[in-house]
Amino acid sequence: MQVILLERVAKLGQMGEVVKVKDGYARNFLLPQGKALRASEDNIKSFESQKAQLEAQNLETRKEAEKVAEKLDGQTFIVIRSASDAGALYGSVTPRDVADATIDAGFTVDRKQMVLSRPIKELGLHEVEIVLHPEVSATITLNVARSNEEAELQAAGKSIQDLAHAEQEAAEFEIAELFDDIGAAGQDLGEAEQPEVEPRPE
Repeated sequence: MQVILLERVAKLGQMGEVVKVKDGYARNFLLPQGKALRASEDNIKSFESQKAQLEAQNLETRKEAEKVAEKLDGQTFIVIRSASDAGALYGSVTPRDVADATIDAGFTVDRKQMVLSRPIKELGLHEVEIVLHPEVSATITLNVARSNEEAELQAAGKSIQDLAHAEQEAAEFEIAELFDDIGAAGQDLGEAEQPEVEPRPE
């Protein structure tokens, strides 16, 4: 199907371009979202008559998006989730979760604007792209942790594996110290209980 783009669409083209796309992509995404029109003669004429108005609207929405992107870009948001000791999440973090975290911080975004390159299924720091406008995007960091304390440690550059390893080493050190204390106490006790041996008469 040939369509005329009403806005810039990534990997497809700029506003006003007539491009050929798969029927399903046009029917399920481009047309219902108002990103394109069927490239019929009437629609092309209609677009030409509205082009100046559409370009003005596009410029206005882009300026607004740029203002939001300036504040949003580089921000870090914390998402608290249950996870195993190895750091695997019970479930995954969805675009809705990312949107909720940014909305809670006072930003106006939609889950459809979140671009996750892959599902977030483990604890740690994850970069997420937010497309605020076809020509404007921002990148945020999502700090997925089991608690706010853990999130702080992750932000400081420590991974869950590092923390688990440090905790295990501390526990092993405590056990070793405990055994040393028990051994030393046993040694003291043994020395105290030994009877004094009198020298034999010649």
